[in-house]
Amino acid sequence: MTTLAQKNGRTAAIAALIVLAMVGLAFASVPLYRLFCQVTGFAGTTQRADEADLPVQPTGKIINVRFDSNTNSALPWEFQPEKHVERTAIGARKMAFYRAKNLSDEPVTGTATFNVTPLQAGQFFTKIECFCFTEQTLQPGEEVRMPVIYYIDPAILDDPYAKDISEITLSYTFYPVDEPTAQS
Repeated sequence: MTTLAQKNGRTAAIAALIVLAMVGLAFASVPLYRLFCQVTGFAGTTQRADEADLPVQPTGKIINVRFDSNTNSALPWEFQPEKHVERTAIGARKMAFYRAKNLSDEPVTGTATFNVTPLQAGQFFTKIECFCFTEQTLQPGEEVRMPVIYYIDPAILDDPYAKDISEITLSYTFYPVDEPTAQS
């Protein structure tokens, strides 16, 4: 027979374990959410691949890719795509360019966030190379061209919710970085 003190001790231990699990889950939630979005394309998150992952053959079906750009008001940059719309064969590797110019008189580092709309297209929009993978530092008055190499996975044609999409928008927003990380 267990005593009241043993029952209270067991209850306290279980409560402490629950609190520890909740704290651990809170710290893990951001990386787990990011991983979930990357795997599923949830919320317009694009996929990432290297050259070896390219589809063998373009399908011949054409889709428009619209390019959008935004800058946080705290970042003294001009930032825009060179072309606003590009016709893209599904499965074909494509390259698009954005231009950024530092309008200030000091070096400024920015980082880009991105998404794809419609949201269900995110899991099929795959980037091979992108300026958004690293922080970008521009010297005073410097202007740069920044490439995005991408393709649209032919599996989009098999998805009942995405197969009829005729236009995908790739949108970037640049934000200032308070303390740039060392680039190796």
